Amino acid sequence: CIYSIPVGYILPPPLTEPSNKRVRPLSRVSSLANLISPSKNGAVRRFGQTIQNMSLRGDSKSPGASLKSCSKAAGPTPPKRRNSTLWSETLDVHQKSTFSTKEIKRQEAIHELSRGEQDLIEDLQMARKAYHDPMLKLSIMTEEELTHIFGDLDSYIPLHEDLLDKLAKGTGPNGTVGQIGQIVVDWLPGLNAYRDYCSNQLAAKALLDQKKQDRKVQDFLQRCLESPFSRKLDLWSFLDIPRSRLVKYPLLLREILRHTPPDHPDVPCLEKAIAIIQGVLSDINMRKGESESQYYINKLEYLDDRQRDPLIDNCKTLLCHGELRNKSGSKLHVFLFSELLVLTRPVTRHERSCYQVYRQPLPIRDLALEDLQDGDVRMGGSFRGAFSQGEKAKNVFRVTSLDPTHGQSHTLQVNDVFHKQQWLNCLRSAIDAQPQQQRAPLRDQHSEATTMTRAKRRSSVVSMSDMVGEGADENVWHQVGEPILGCKGTETLPASGSSSKIKREWSRGTHRRRKETGV
Repeated sequence: CIYSIPVGYILPPPLTEPSNKRVRPLSRVSSLANLISPSKNGAVRRFGQTIQNMSLRGDSKSPGASLKSCSKAAGPTPPKRRNSTLWSETLDVHQKSTFSTKEIKRQEAIHELSRGEQDLIEDLQMARKAYHDPMLKLSIMTEEELTHIFGDLDSYIPLHEDLLDKLAKGTGPNGTVGQIGQIVVDWLPGLNAYRDYCSNQLAAKALLDQKKQDRKVQDFLQRCLESPFSRKLDLWSFLDIPRSRLVKYPLLLREILRHTPPDHPDVPCLEKAIAIIQGVLSDINMRKGESESQYYINKLEYLDDRQRDPLIDNCKTLLCHGELRNKSGSKLHVFLFSELLVLTRPVTRHERSCYQVYRQPLPIRDLALEDLQDGDVRMGGSFRGAFSQGEKAKNVFRVTSLDPTHGQSHTLQVNDVFHKQQWLNCLRSAIDAQPQQQRAPLRDQHSEATTMTRAKRRSSVVSMSDMVGEGADENVWHQVGEPILGCKGTETLPASGSSSKIKREWSRGTHRRRKETGV
């Protein structure tokens, strides 16, 4: 029996208890739930109700057995695991002692190549059986959409089965592959079949992401992801496996070559095979780059036909692209093609994502780059910045057109130092790759051409002010009268660590030159 005794209450001795005291008989406990005292806690109350309902229904199973079965059913299904057995683990102690350490490592590298081919074949078959065919049968996607996403994936399975067959034929009775060099030399050119598949990956990924907005597609892919066959990989991971496999071939062949004795007949063949796969990958990358460049060019939207630069048709390579911020804090998506720098704003037109050209594209041959130090400029765009004259910015650089007809200069901010360095490297490489005779003349205080250009600037001030009034860039006056950093043969600002005397001399010289030219 359970008694509730108030705190601080002392029971009297049993002898002093009156004999005529009424004693309430204890009621029979009908269920375990009656033993639980009333509580405001919802979890305890629900637990008591559950136990009471189970006792009233007279379930044959005990509560513990029921809870155990529920937890077992709700547990996650373990994913399917790959076979990771090493070649040396298939040998007994006596066999292992007959091989040198270098030969064991060589055979391990060959075994890794063979096992990777088997895994790739299984993944390609899985993509067809578990994803493509069910979605087609259930009408989750149309056949045209599935063909666009999956490509001709089945045609690559015989290619890799052929390599496995040749390796099996080249394996001796002791389980070793004597010579593999000529096998891979004859087989590697077939990888050129992946050119179209890799070139289509960007468009395929975009379509797949778009179809994921459909509830049926999302539900099907989620169920596949939770199934053991997926190994916790999503559909795109399976579709991207061939591309990731391609870049591993040079590493695998170099590893085999590293453990091959110098006098082995495989050495010249392996060196030739490495050169072949490098050429195949270079060709695939070039085709993929051209396809990616054309994909984004087709997504450019022009407010005015005059914005379409004729050089856009010559852009075969997209060097870099990503989201940056301009000086006013607006988000821009910037594309650095081999011939043009294009600033855009992402927009949606008729449920189609595209990029609206923000300014006239800037030819790379007319471009000057300036690496700005942290705190050199103030960026706007924030509420606090409206009252504090902007915040000192980090990870900022400036691009300026040396062609006065463009009159553009853009101060752009990147998220972090790493991406800023990537942009600077890509921009410098693009500028250096331009033919010298096509590049715009650089400004130099000692050149006659520069003096003539500055003299003409007085007549262009009105047109520049008109451009500013129409919403030209915040640094348009920098393009007209300020020097550019980082360009060979141009005026340069004194370094941030320079002495005050050097800065004063530079400032006086700049003031004198501006007074002479009237700028």
